[in-house]
Amino acid sequence: MKTVSFKLPEALDDALTERARTRKMSRSSLVREALAAYTAAGRASVTAAVDAVTSGVNGPRHLSSNPKYRAHYGK
Repeated sequence: MKTVSFKLPEALDDALTERARTRKMSRSSLVREALAAYTAAGRASVTAAVDAVTSGVNGPRHLSSNPKYRAHYGK
């Protein structure tokens, strides 16, 4: 199996961790499951696959909706 690394916003990382905990599976397994569903369904974006995995988690849909996360943008 190949190793892939990528960056996640903290809120999405927290959501992934929580979802993996509630489903009693590793974060890697959960991401693999989401990406497999994404490719099988021919979804329009990876965001849609992540949304399907984290749909039970409350929080802002986009970090950009919170001014706190935009405070240092572009500086």
